[in-house]
Amino acid sequence: MAKQKVYVVWAGHKPGIYTTWAECQEQTNHFTDAKYKSFGSREEAEQAYRDGWRLHWGQKSTDKPVKKKPVLIAPDAVEDIDWDSISVDVGCSGNPGIVEYKGVHTQTGEILFYHGPIAKGTNNIGEFIAIVHGLAYLKQKGSKQTVYSDSKTALSWLKKKSISSSLVRDDSTKEIWLLADRAIRWLQSNTYDNKVLKWNTEVWGEIKADFGRK
Repeated sequence: MAKQKVYVVWAGHKPGIYTTWAECQEQTNHFTDAKYKSFGSREEAEQAYRDGWRLHWGQKSTDKPVKKKPVLIAPDAVEDIDWDSISVDVGCSGNPGIVEYKGVHTQTGEILFYHGPIAKGTNNIGEFIAIVHGLAYLKQKGSKQTVYSDSKTALSWLKKKSISSSLVRDDSTKEIWLLADRAIRWLQSNTYDNKVLKWNTEVWGEIKADFGRK
């Protein structure tokens, strides 16, 4: 029998600890900058709730500690990174599945924007929306900072200003398609001087906005 997950909502309509995904969704849907995470036991969830979101949110949910192989970055490769930039990435539970994305400052990891959860979408569409969100965010600030994404597909869609996806348009995917269509309209009616670059995962390790769910 699968272990029952417990959900912590640090930022939502009513922060607290919930025992079902439906309850967690009720508190986080349509809540700007919602922060929540699942845990394998009530004890873990209660401790995490006391710790606060900064120690846990955006990290991989797991019952056992995961040992990651160290990523060795050559000095010259590090110098190639534009640290005063923003990095965007997507967290997707299933593909298609629940989607969320965020943008962070590449050097500090500070979360600059976050959106989700979106009921149903794909990783690639989420990545595309995240890039355009980043560009719109920077344009509003009057910033020419670089935007990093680790998605080749989303970057190709950005150049074409169009999406090529087999995701059906129905009630379950309405939200992500609304966001995607809005992103395309933004690209068609705006210009930007920002560089949008592919994050070199093989050399630099995971992108700084990674949700840690691989």
